[in-house]
Amino acid sequence: MNINRRHALQQLGALALFASPSIRALGQEPGTFTVLKNPVSVEAGGKIEVLEFFHYACNHCRDFDPALSKWLEKLPDDVAFSRVPAPWNPALEELGRLYYALQAVKRLDLHEKIFAAVQEERLPLNRPETVREWVGRHKLDVPAFMDAYQSFGVQTQVQRTKQLYQSYRVDAVPTMAVGGRFLTSMSLAKGRENTLRVVDQLIDKVRRKQVP
Repeated sequence: MNINRRHALQQLGALALFASPSIRALGQEPGTFTVLKNPVSVEAGGKIEVLEFFHYACNHCRDFDPALSKWLEKLPDDVAFSRVPAPWNPALEELGRLYYALQAVKRLDLHEKIFAAVQEERLPLNRPETVREWVGRHKLDVPAFMDAYQSFGVQTQVQRTKQLYQSYRVDAVPTMAVGGRFLTSMSLAKGRENTLRVVDQLIDKVRRKQVP
């Protein structure tokens, strides 16, 4: 299953979101994946790029994450993986900023705890004051973290994320992109484990240059 932008707004009610962005179709074709009409340039240093589009208020993303983390333990050397947090509205954009700040200070071990903070504790982690309190609770160096959180580098990553969502035309999460050419999801692949099997197959297609 996937959660689209409208459902994202419903699940982020605790973050006081009132916008109602429209839904754009992905142009899905029959099967377990979609072939992009316009391939997206990748930035993986010659490796096969795999992206997961997600956001922290999405219960399907949270359910998918343990299987994805297990899959990442056996990631081939020729594959580069990145998570891409949704920037569909200001609150989600700030949750993405939190993700990239944790990445900057090498504390992505707290990634799963953000899901719990947003979905169970209903913490408004789109607010800097709440972020400051939350990272302090998890024994981070608060001043150093907030410097990263407000840094130009993190802001650049947030802006790059917006470009990626536009380029891939992603309106539902979790969605996986492979090689800048393919998209798949739990809805298309019918389940968590099968989604990752499809990703493996798409990686092999790119590896063998069996691409449109």
